[in-house]
Amino acid sequence: MRWVTAFCFSALALALTLLKGVAAFAAELPNVLIIMSDDHAAYVSGAYGNPKARTPNIDRLARNGVRFTNAFVNCPMCTPSRQSLITGRLPHSVGVTHLTTALGDDPVTLAEVFKQNGYTTAAYGKMHFNSARKHGFDELLDLKDHNQYLKNHPAKALPIDLEVLPVWKPFRDPARVWLNGMYVPYGAYDRDMAGTWFTEQADEFMERHQDDPFFLIVSFYEPHSPFRFPVEYRGSFDPDSFTVPEVGPQDDWQIPAIFRDLSKEDFQRITASYYTSTEYMDHNVGRVLDSLDRRGLSDDTLVIYLGDHGYNLGHHGRAEKHVHYEECVRAPLIVRDPRMDRSGVTVDGLVEFIDIFPTVTDYCGFDNPPDVEGRSLMPLLEGTTEDGRDFVFSEYYDNEEAMVRNARYKLIYSTGKRERQDGYATGRPLTGRYRLFYDVAHDPHETVNLADMPQMQPMINDFEVEMLRRFEASHPAAISIPAGLSREEQLDYFLTWREEGPESNP
Repeated sequence: MRWVTAFCFSALALALTLLKGVAAFAAELPNVLIIMSDDHAAYVSGAYGNPKARTPNIDRLARNGVRFTNAFVNCPMCTPSRQSLITGRLPHSVGVTHLTTALGDDPVTLAEVFKQNGYTTAAYGKMHFNSARKHGFDELLDLKDHNQYLKNHPAKALPIDLEVLPVWKPFRDPARVWLNGMYVPYGAYDRDMAGTWFTEQADEFMERHQDDPFFLIVSFYEPHSPFRFPVEYRGSFDPDSFTVPEVGPQDDWQIPAIFRDLSKEDFQRITASYYTSTEYMDHNVGRVLDSLDRRGLSDDTLVIYLGDHGYNLGHHGRAEKHVHYEECVRAPLIVRDPRMDRSGVTVDGLVEFIDIFPTVTDYCGFDNPPDVEGRSLMPLLEGTTEDGRDFVFSEYYDNEEAMVRNARYKLIYSTGKRERQDGYATGRPLTGRYRLFYDVAHDPHETVNLADMPQMQPMINDFEVEMLRRFEASHPAAISIPAGLSREEQLDYFLTWREEGPESNP
């Protein structure tokens, strides 16, 4: 009996020791918080040199962290960009290249990696999974959940004479309407906005998991069109104070038909709406950061802020993304690492958004799934190197085009054979295969196409070889590409959207 008692006591002591060890191990694991915005271009923030933008909280994060000046998305559209960064794989590789494509079961997400390593996971806001799958998140709340909340917590009544945004009907209403060219608020006060509710859910999540390692994404819908902002923010900017980018004759061929009747005044009010929506989004970023501080979690949490891609505000006559101009593919990326003092550091090396996945796993000491294609940014964050990628890559299948860019030049290559189905067709005959080649270091607004200059051909060839290399390394159709194709024909093959065939329909 004495032996049994001693054995039980020893077993209990061992169990307590193991539990203490697990608790200590858990305490050493850093939290990870990713704050994501929708359509937020890097150039509309104080941290990226725009004093007109009101982004004090994003700017605060940049002052206390590392700001990447040359972070490029792998697709200038929401769904592919988001599923690419959360899987660390290019859109054509992960199988999500269009707006409505659902992320499948096979790709491993960051949330699944963290869940496998003992973390509690949650995402509040826009994830664009396009299905009911949770992809590793224990909690997943979006607009439908906010709408349910409003059923039980009625919104504050608005003045009957207040002009607010109508129901959003892109491509059915005139562009000036669905792009908020009226410069009017969304029909809600701050307290009833979805973005505000998402921050409240994040705050409650942090309260519940102060002692547990967590992986949390807070993803705002702002400043995506129609550039929503609450009633309290109306009139924040004077539309007349905005200068609309000049549109040159070189832009005429590619301007979407739906934008051709927008006036200078329309673009000014659209821009004012975008800046105001960004101001509101930034306020919610501040609320999330304040929750970390208030709960004493800032010293234990890796914080990443990013926009899923950029946006045109009159640039090249456009008011959207869906192209590979700089305003669309260069996105904000700011990382605050509590383990090191790198406050206010700027990294100019070229990086891609697929690099975020292996950076986060590297930071936490986790292994990557074998098909992750990104590279860890930890050497850049730690300052052990200043060199980023030699080239960055992005693709957009609705226009059958791709981009490769180095520190100075950019190539945009398109088959020119697909009638766009994304709403941004020009209404003009298809051009056939084309190349745009810009010296972005000396022509940052991409006004002079150098593609036809004979002296540029050797360099363009090198860029095409790099583009082809990226496709061959990860495209599902690489195993079935016909023999004997020229380089152009191979690029066309990889960029052609195929309606059928799982091996070639990315």
